[in-house]
Amino acid sequence: MKLNEIRDNEGARKSRMRVGRGIGSGKGKTAARGQKGQKARSGVAVKGFEGGQMPLHMRLPKRGFNNPFGKDYAEVNIGMIQKFIDSSKLDASGTVDQAALKAAGLTRGGKDGVRLLGKGELKAKVAFKVAGASKGAIEAIEKAGGSVEVTAPKKAEAAEAAE
Repeated sequence: MKLNEIRDNEGARKSRMRVGRGIGSGKGKTAARGQKGQKARSGVAVKGFEGGQMPLHMRLPKRGFNNPFGKDYAEVNIGMIQKFIDSSKLDASGTVDQAALKAAGLTRGGKDGVRLLGKGELKAKVAFKVAGASKGAIEAIEKAGGSVEVTAPKKAEAAEAAE
């Protein structure tokens, strides 16, 4: 096989059928839309419409709520951090913060910062600067000889300064 002989498998690419272009094409007149009716016309989107009956998605009860004050943390287990340190994807020599964890590929999202959770075991001595950490995670990190600096949320700092 040569580079100039490479081509798609037979039937891998199929050209578009031009509908409504005369009797001879086999897709003329109604252009494969059947006869009359709403769905034969243009500009129709009938997703979820049940002919005027109350649609299923509106008949079902609403459930739960979205907390407008809830914090969005990227949660990371210390076991995963140890795994990334062992595979040298994460450098534990300096302070490990959200930027370092994101660069290593450990976190995504978390617009309010990173929260450490205590699942797994940490052997490396690491200094963390994060938005939150569970009690178990703090104990495990300090047991391994590391430290955790929990940065307070920005709004809480402003409220304390006002008092």
